[in-house]
Amino acid sequence: MPHALKIDQIATAINARLEGDGDFVVTRLTHPAHVSSDSDLALATDAALLPVAVESGVKAVVLAEGATVPAGVFQAVLYVSRPRYARSKLTALFAETIVVPMGIHPSAVVEPSARIGAKVAIGPLVYVGAEAVIGDGSVLHPQVYIGPKAEIGPDALLHSGVKIGAGVKIGARAICHFNCSIGADGFSFVTPEPGSHELAKATGAVTATNQHLCRIASLGGVVIGDDVEIGANTSIDNGTIVPTRIGNGTKIDNQVQIGHNVVVGENVMMCGRVGIAGSAEIGNRVVLGGAVGVADHVKVGDDSVAIAMSGIAGNIPPKSFVGGAPARPRNKLIEEQFNISRLKSLKEKVETLMKRVEQLEQGGKSA
Repeated sequence: MPHALKIDQIATAINARLEGDGDFVVTRLTHPAHVSSDSDLALATDAALLPVAVESGVKAVVLAEGATVPAGVFQAVLYVSRPRYARSKLTALFAETIVVPMGIHPSAVVEPSARIGAKVAIGPLVYVGAEAVIGDGSVLHPQVYIGPKAEIGPDALLHSGVKIGAGVKIGARAICHFNCSIGADGFSFVTPEPGSHELAKATGAVTATNQHLCRIASLGGVVIGDDVEIGANTSIDNGTIVPTRIGNGTKIDNQVQIGHNVVVGENVMMCGRVGIAGSAEIGNRVVLGGAVGVADHVKVGDDSVAIAMSGIAGNIPPKSFVGGAPARPRNKLIEEQFNISRLKSLKEKVETLMKRVEQLEQGGKSA
């Protein structure tokens, strides 16, 4: 159902400067190229989109501060100083909520010993295990699995297909997207005698074969803080003896793998396909770009940033800006790439010099 909001209400909500008719009502936030109604609000904070908005005939528009607007084109204009932050608030205003009716759906299975808080919505085919706890105001979409003794904090939103393992603890206001898995066993195996990978790391050569792989059980569980968001198809494994931990406010994208015993700090951002091996430590406010890999037992210092596809094989000090594989300071990486681009011309110069030397040597022999 469309959201009907006055422009002055939106201005207050996103801390925007309003010019024009504050009583103008809009029902949809859209790209300037997709305007279809006089009640649309066009998001044109990119300067290149302003001409598109003008051509669209839209009546209300959101622009970045400093934009020059032709006179009489728009009926209402909202100016924002930080466009991307304004987008966060704007999209929240217009987001459509998929409603799960409050209460427990008849097809859901909730074990008698589970504790269900007030104003909880549990959708069709959900399973809540024995002694599990579901906090007040939480919403469980269809086909969510909550294992025995798991604890879900208040106001959680768990989308369809989410799997929460036994004993996992999740804080308040968590958002878990489709099919994420929290609390599977870690990938932890050992050989009766030192294995090929152990000896290869120690000696630099493969001198053994793995005849039998013995499973190490995962007893530590997972503990997740408040205000954490976990993307679709992401996996967070149980710790072996101590819990795998995710700090408050951390945001994790789709298809991320977090191994056993990993400790992730607060307000960390992990982009899609990040992989973190067992027992690594990720500091507070770290940003890991897409497909970054972090080796086992590595420590990444607070406030560090790793660009996409980085391979972090060793400890990274705080406030590092790294890239490449193995990861190294970004400036050094750029310098190396620049030098590599010069190899062809350097090769040609060396070949030219070698020919001149050969000619000189031949001349000397003739004399």
